[in-house]
Amino acid sequence: MSSFGAYQGSLTAMGLLVGILGLGESAMAADCTTKVGVVLPTSVDWGKPIAETAQFAVDQVNEAGGVRGCNIEAVLRDSQADPKVGVDAAKALVDLDGVQVLLGAVSSGVSLPILTSVTVPAGVAQFSCCSSSGAFTTLAEEGKTKGLWFRTFATSGVQAIVGAKIAKDKGYKSVAVIYKNDDWGQDIGKLIAKDLTAMGIDVTGSIAINDAQPSYRAEVTEALAGDPEAVYLALYPTEGTSVVREWLSLGGTQNMILANSLKSDEFREGVGLEYLGDTAGTDTASPRVDSADAFVERYKERFDSEPNGPGLANSYDATMIALLAMEAAGDDAKGADIAAAVARVTDANGTPVTADAAGFTEARDVLADGGTVMYQGATGNVRFDANGDVSAPAVVWSFTESGTQEDSYISLEEVDALMTAGN
Repeated sequence: MSSFGAYQGSLTAMGLLVGILGLGESAMAADCTTKVGVVLPTSVDWGKPIAETAQFAVDQVNEAGGVRGCNIEAVLRDSQADPKVGVDAAKALVDLDGVQVLLGAVSSGVSLPILTSVTVPAGVAQFSCCSSSGAFTTLAEEGKTKGLWFRTFATSGVQAIVGAKIAKDKGYKSVAVIYKNDDWGQDIGKLIAKDLTAMGIDVTGSIAINDAQPSYRAEVTEALAGDPEAVYLALYPTEGTSVVREWLSLGGTQNMILANSLKSDEFREGVGLEYLGDTAGTDTASPRVDSADAFVERYKERFDSEPNGPGLANSYDATMIALLAMEAAGDDAKGADIAAAVARVTDANGTPVTADAAGFTEARDVLADGGTVMYQGATGNVRFDANGDVSAPAVVWSFTESGTQEDSYISLEEVDALMTAGN
């Protein structure tokens, strides 16, 4: 997400409640319980499925007997997609609940202050499904994450280069960029402008959008001043809907390129499908491998729907890897121990294990014997670099009457080649 947007065909809050109640029942049957913290925006529609998917992974681990013989309790707090609320939630989980692992958050603008002001100072390992800003890489390179940060979502560079490729493939000569004025938006806004320019496309303007303004007419008017052939939008559904309505009402083109944050029923319905026929969106994707297909099947069995929203596979993998690392780290492990153990459960030369209860059980046995495992997850065989980053394939998508459809798939090798050429 990103730094993330919304979820199409979003599941209901009742589903989350059922998941939590189900966990409560299994936890009562165990002799001990270990808490992990979860900070996700469950009060907004696109955050609920991400939280439900994290809970799904927890349930799988508890089905396998939990971590170190204890059931896992995912203590969920709502970030409301607000940095201050997210930091307060994380502090409560660390200070009051004593968690050594924090799952979250959605949006780099929420994850970053949690990392710098809560998890790193407290020595807590943080695993994010949905934060793509390059700022995390910079912090890691400077040694400021202390090795406690991991994310299963690729950096903003993937979406930016694919967005620029869309513009080039469609023959656009000029593009205006409108981005959310937060860490994620500033990052992807800068990257897309660089990539468009490198491909010979004129960036007619780069305009920041702030939250909760009564009108965005001034910003849209500024973006239209350069008479662009297309517009690139890195916004969330609420302000994105308002901006596009203003854009269209003032005569703006329907040639729109969208970051995955607008892959949303809320946005599609708020703008109107009839105005989105020339729209193309970008998103990272799971590789076309058996483990990713297996996750889809398990997800459909659990939720009776496809995992179509962005961040769902990433949420599952972030949760499962964190719990595997807890298993590998040993009893009473602290955050730094858990972070250090991530290498043991994502080892390219380790024993392959599946992303389910059976796989966790197998991993437990291998780890107990001093071995390492290669986690094969919903997003493939996850590999973190020294900064806690991953790369990923990508897709181009468009809106349909019922949600979205995938129009093309760009392999990891193709993505890496695009990014190398753009640097």
